[in-house]
Amino acid sequence: MVEVLNRQINAEIYSAYLYLSMAAYFEFIGLKGFANWMRVQWQEELKHAMRIYDYVVERGGRVKLYAVNEPPSNWKSPLEAFEAAHNHEVKVTALINELVELALKERDFATYNMLQWFINEQIEEEASTLEVVDKLKLVGDDGKGIFMLDRELAQRQFADEGDKERK
Repeated sequence: MVEVLNRQINAEIYSAYLYLSMAAYFEFIGLKGFANWMRVQWQEELKHAMRIYDYVVERGGRVKLYAVNEPPSNWKSPLEAFEAAHNHEVKVTALINELVELALKERDFATYNMLQWFINEQIEEEASTLEVVDKLKLVGDDGKGIFMLDRELAQRQFADEGDKERK
C-alpha cells in the first residue's frame, strides 16, 4: 500500500506541475485570470500530495519520491487547455479509485477511510474544470466573452482545506 501511495504522491505533484505549466501558458497569452485559476489549482495539488505524504509518515511508512515527468507547455487555445485539465482530473479520479479498490482488497481500512476525502475532492475537481470548459464552449472565439471569463477566473483564491479541518 505504501508503494502505491508513494506513486500517488508523484501523480499529485505531476498534477501541480501540469497546472503550473498551464498557468505559464495563460500568462504568456495575456490571460492573467486564467493563469490565476491554474496557480490556485497548482497550490491545491501540492496540498493533495502533502496530505498523502503526511498520512504515509503518520502510519510509519517511508515516503519515496520519484522523478516528475515534464508536462506539456503549449495548447492551441484556452478551451484545449481546460479540456486537458478536465481529462487529467478524470484520470486522477481513476487513480484514486484504484487506490480505494486496493485498500479494500488489502483490508487496509485506515487508508480506505483517508481516501474518502480524495473521492469527494475529485468530484469537485472534475466539476470545476468542466464548468470552465462549458463556459469556454459557450463564448467560443468571442473576445468579449473570453475577457469576461478571464475577469471571473481572476477572483479564485486558494483556500487551505487542511487548516479548516484541523480547527
